[in-house]
Amino acid sequence: MEKELAERIALFRFGVIAPLVDRHLSRGERERILNEIAAGTWQIPGSQRTSIGRSTVVKWLACYQRSGGDIESLKPRSRSDRGSSRSIDDETAAALVALKQQLPECSLDALMRIARQRKIIHAGFCASRQSVYRLFANHGLNDAHPRPVDRRRFEAELPNDLWQSDWLHGPKIIVDGVMRKTYLFAIIDDHSRLIVHAQFYLSESIDSFRDCLMLALLKRGLPRRLYTDNGSAFRSHLLRYACARLGIALLHSRPGIPEGRGKIERFFRTVRSQLLPLLGETANLQQMNAGLYDWLEHDYHARPHSTTKVSPLERYLKHLHALRPAPANLLDYFRNPVTRKVDKDRAVSLDGRLFEAPVGLIGRSVTLLYHKDDPLRVEVMLGEQSYGFLTPLDPLVNSRVRRTTRQDVEIDPAIKPNEDQQPYRGGSLFGGSQ
Repeated sequence: MEKELAERIALFRFGVIAPLVDRHLSRGERERILNEIAAGTWQIPGSQRTSIGRSTVVKWLACYQRSGGDIESLKPRSRSDRGSSRSIDDETAAALVALKQQLPECSLDALMRIARQRKIIHAGFCASRQSVYRLFANHGLNDAHPRPVDRRRFEAELPNDLWQSDWLHGPKIIVDGVMRKTYLFAIIDDHSRLIVHAQFYLSESIDSFRDCLMLALLKRGLPRRLYTDNGSAFRSHLLRYACARLGIALLHSRPGIPEGRGKIERFFRTVRSQLLPLLGETANLQQMNAGLYDWLEHDYHARPHSTTKVSPLERYLKHLHALRPAPANLLDYFRNPVTRKVDKDRAVSLDGRLFEAPVGLIGRSVTLLYHKDDPLRVEVMLGEQSYGFLTPLDPLVNSRVRRTTRQDVEIDPAIKPNEDQQPYRGGSLFGGSQ
C-alpha cells in the first residue's frame, strides 16, 4: 500500500506541474499558471489538505527537471527536518488558505480554533495573528466580496499540444435481441479541431475510453496534454500511470465546471445536428462507426472550420514536424499492474492461474503486467527490472523433475517424455540456467 500511495502522490504531483513542463513560457505566463495552481482546490492523495503552496510547486518542478523527466523523482521522501518546529510552513499556509476559502465569513479567531480542531495546525504553531492576516491578504481572502474567476478563450499553439476528450449519449440499437444504448467517445485536437479518433461503444466505462485513446495515439502520435471530464470513465490509476510514462499530462476539469472543454462540446453539437440524423435506423454498431468515419473524412475534416477558416485536416498537417510518434510497444504501456509474492515453490497466482517465476525471485514481491484479453502473457518486474514472461505452471512436468543440491534440475530417466513433447528446460524464461 505504501508503494501504491507513493505512485499516486507522484502522479498527482506530475499532474500539478504538467502545465509548466516542456513549454516555453514567458515570465508572466509562468507566474499566472503558478498563481492559478496555488489558488485552486485539490484532492491530495494521503492528505486532508486541499491547497498547494507556490514554492511547493516550484520545488516539485525543479526535482522533475533535474531528474531528466523521471516521474520517480516526484515520489515523497522522508523529511530531513522531521520533528523540528516551524512558525508557518508552506503546507500549513496552504491548508489555512483552503480553510479560509471554505469559510470566507469566519473570523480569524474562530478560524484558528477550527484549524486546531481539524489538526491543520500543530500544537507548537506560534505564528502571530498579523502573519496569518497577511497570509490571507496576499491571497485576496480579506476582501468583502470574492474575486471573479478570470476565464478566457484559448487555443493550443501547435497540433498535439492539447487534446480534449468527452463522451456523448448516442442512439439505441438492438444487440442480441436487447435494446442497448450507445456512447460516442471522441478526442479533438485543440489547435486544428481535428478529431484524432472517435468511436461508438456500448459502454461508457474506462475500458471504452482507453481503447479510443490507444487508437488515437496509434494514428496521430502523442499529445503533450490530455484534458478530460472529471467522470469515472476518465479516472483510473492505470490510465494516469500510462499517460505519465508516455510523457502525457492527464488533466481533469473540476467537478461542475465544464469551462475549458468548449471545443469538444461544440463538436458534439455538430454531431447531434448533422451526423445523428444521417445515421437514422442503423442496424448495428459496425454500421454506426462506418457512418461516423465516412462523415468525419468526407465532411467534417474536409470543410473549413467556422473559427479557424481552414479545414481541420489542412491545419493539422501544416505542423507535422511538431508531432511525436507513439512507441512501437504502445499497448504495453496500458497493461494492468498487480503485486504478488513469489512462493517457495516459485509459484505465482494470477486470476486463478498458476505461473512459474525464476528461482531468484522466490520470496520477493514482484509486479505482474498483463492484458485482460491476453492473460497468459504475463511479464514479471522487480522494481524497474524485467525478468521476462512467466511460464504457466505444469504440475505433471514438475513431477518428473529431480533437483540437485546445486539447484540444477534433471529429468527422471525412469519417466520418458513423449516423442512429440519438447524436453523440459527447468522453467527457465530465457533458455539458459536460472
